[in-house]
Amino acid sequence: MRADRLVATLLLMQSRGRVTAAEIATELEVSVATARRDLEALSAAGIPVYPQAGRGGGWQLIGGARTDLSGLTAGEARALFLLAGPSAGAEPEAKAALRKLVRALPQTFRDDAEAAADAVVIDPSRWGATDRELPAAVRTLQRAVVQRNKVRLGYRTRTGEQSERLVDPLGLVDKDGIW
Repeated sequence: MRADRLVATLLLMQSRGRVTAAEIATELEVSVATARRDLEALSAAGIPVYPQAGRGGGWQLIGGARTDLSGLTAGEARALFLLAGPSAGAEPEAKAALRKLVRALPQTFRDDAEAAADAVVIDPSRWGATDRELPAAVRTLQRAVVQRNKVRLGYRTRTGEQSERLVDPLGLVDKDGIW
């Protein structure tokens, strides 16, 4: 798949500095002409790569530029946006995070990632149900889990006695609308 080759080419350039089209062709098992087209596609997509002619020349990233999502393949980017998609769009923080991820992706991945995010909606509520508000206690527990904070919980035992515990929450599960 071409997108995977483009990412692999970018990773080679990041790890080796300067590479030739022949080196890329050998590494990725494609023709030299295909490697050159891929390098030109990276440049056209806005990745800061440039060729240097002559002995000891090759292609390299301008100023050692790096992408923050260098380990992400095209398939992984699509999968990430399929998981997040519009269902994550309800929270302002999720929308902001998705926008940042899209901007951090190489241009060659952006269209596919955005299409994947728009293609699938995961809505666990039943048809015709109104949106349910996330309880404040659940938001508090979410923060505690992420920040690894202890939480003091009050509850009733099986015998009906009031009890209180200080716990380290390890996770939070939503199963069929029950937390």
